[in-house]
Amino acid sequence: MTQRDKAIYLDIDARTLRNWRKNKPNLYKIIMLGFAFEEAVKKSKENYEALEKLKREVVDL
Repeated sequence: MTQRDKAIYLDIDARTLRNWRKNKPNLYKIIMLGFAFEEAVKKSKENYEALEKLKREVVDL
């Protein structure tokens, strides 16, 4: 997700996000950690689903 995508998701202007990075680094860090967490959850779900598919294939052998 680009910075612009993140700004759209947050319903703010991309300049606001850049300003937060410069002037409110703790707020910016919290927001970026939130996005990283969401991405990690998404990847974990995808990995789990892939493992479940492999498990079903092995059981069907």
